[in-house]
Amino acid sequence: MSRRGNCHDNAVAECFFRLLKREKIRRRIYAEREEARRDVFNYIQMFYNLKRRHGYAGGISPVQFKQQYFNQIESV
Repeated sequence: MSRRGNCHDNAVAECFFRLLKREKIRRRIYAEREEARRDVFNYIQMFYNLKRRHGYAGGISPVQFKQQYFNQIESV
């Protein structure tokens, strides 16, 4: 997309789609587009956001990170 170090880098999206392909849809054939859409939605909402730990967030899930953030704001 842009030169190295530029803020328009899409490395985050590339990393996410690599994980999605590796963990969920590789070697799988969907009969219908809607089935694939449901499967990807369930992966993102039920696993990726709730349970999968992220290195950038200190090894916790995005939901736990968000909860920690709001708890920190309330205590101030």
